[in-house]
Amino acid sequence: MKILIYTHPFAPVVGGAETYVMLLARGLSILANSSTFEVTVTTPTLAGDFDDSKLTFRVVRQPNLLTLANLIRKADVIQLVGPCFLPLLIAWFLRKPVVVEHHGYPPACPNGLLFHEPTKAVCPGYFRLRRYRECLRCNSGTAGWLRSLQMLLLTFPRRWLCQHVAVNAPISEHVRKRLELPRSQVIYYGIPVTPSDEETRFINPSNGRPLCFAYVGRLVSLKGLPLILEAAKTLQRTGYSFRLRFVGDGPEKAELRRLTEELELENYVEFTGFITGPVFQAAMKDIAAVVMPSVWEETAGLAAIEQMMRGRLVIASDIGGLGEVVDDCGLRFPAGNTEALAQCMKSVLDHPEIIVRKGDNARRRALDLFSERRMLQDHVDLYRRLTPSGGGEKARHPA
Repeated sequence: MKILIYTHPFAPVVGGAETYVMLLARGLSILANSSTFEVTVTTPTLAGDFDDSKLTFRVVRQPNLLTLANLIRKADVIQLVGPCFLPLLIAWFLRKPVVVEHHGYPPACPNGLLFHEPTKAVCPGYFRLRRYRECLRCNSGTAGWLRSLQMLLLTFPRRWLCQHVAVNAPISEHVRKRLELPRSQVIYYGIPVTPSDEETRFINPSNGRPLCFAYVGRLVSLKGLPLILEAAKTLQRTGYSFRLRFVGDGPEKAELRRLTEELELENYVEFTGFITGPVFQAAMKDIAAVVMPSVWEETAGLAAIEQMMRGRLVIASDIGGLGEVVDDCGLRFPAGNTEALAQCMKSVLDHPEIIVRKGDNARRRALDLFSERRMLQDHVDLYRRLTPSGGGEKARHPA
């Protein structure tokens, strides 16, 4: 079975979608040893210093229109990472079975975020409500009116094409409900099973060191990071001893540093910048809980899944796919509510025994729902169902 995976972002770019593609393609190519799958990834991303020859699958970069059409024509199943317009259109014309993995909201929102920029709040779904002027106003501030109009107009054919693919595969139940597309099957992210961070079992304020909370990821406005500092100020005022660490980098770093100084939290807060490997592991050793205060509807929360797999307690906004992923295995609070976040952090400081208990529950949930093996098997079952040679029902083609 020939599987073609099309993705805009790919290595050497690093991110959630890129990680997903790499894991899926590698996993399928391992099965290729039994002559089951022949996997090709095609992307407009340049290789840079990345060596594609070390991968276990074929990579075609920056294909021209003829090459892309030929790749789609020869494939048995086309897997799209997001509703990429050109391959969607070609596959529809060639009547090929397409699976669209939805990591965002482009078929229901021109900017793909379902976040209303003018009000800095979650969008109620203006495109689906046919309030197109609001869509234009939303994106004009950041992209300009002409670009905003272009984004809006492209959303119509993109949604129509998604309504005519073989399968839409949102990465959470929340995304499925927000997109409202036919033939939808949720396939959660899957990551490699890693050992639990045993150091968390020995984290306790009785050893004389204050508990440390951390944010891990990109420092961007949609993540709601000022809430952590505001909650930390509440803890400081009430006499709690603690530490706070921002692990990552991004455009909001300077503003977060400024706010740290304004709130007089310099003795409590540390910024590590972007770190990886042993340095990252060392920075996470004394973390009691990871805080994820997103103010937009995250589609899944890959960072949360990674921390849960390590057996770490996650404190997260109960919003979008992030709240769905964490569920009752972590501590959740209403998005944007500083006092509720501070109360969650107080719960950890007052009852440190929940660090291990909740962490164990989180790891069990991650092993059950978010393993690489489970994600791979879900895709294999789906591909076999879509191809006549796979032994399942007859493939559904775009119509």
